[in-house]
Amino acid sequence: MSIIVKAGPGDSSDAVIRKFQKKIALEGVIQEYRDKEFHKKNSQKRQERIAEKRRKIMRAKRFANN
Repeated sequence: MSIIVKAGPGDSSDAVIRKFQKKIALEGVIQEYRDKEFHKKNSQKRQERIAEKRRKIMRAKRFANN
């Protein structure tokens, strides 16, 4: 997976860096790196998936009531 950012004719180096950072965040590269940085046991991964499902359910309930 390669991320390519092309500088426009009026873009400064700061603007190009901001574009690059935004693309990396949208692609999830940093989060993927952080997830792979340390080994997690399967039980820990399972618990995180369950917690994420709970958060999504609670969020859906909260927005359904409004």
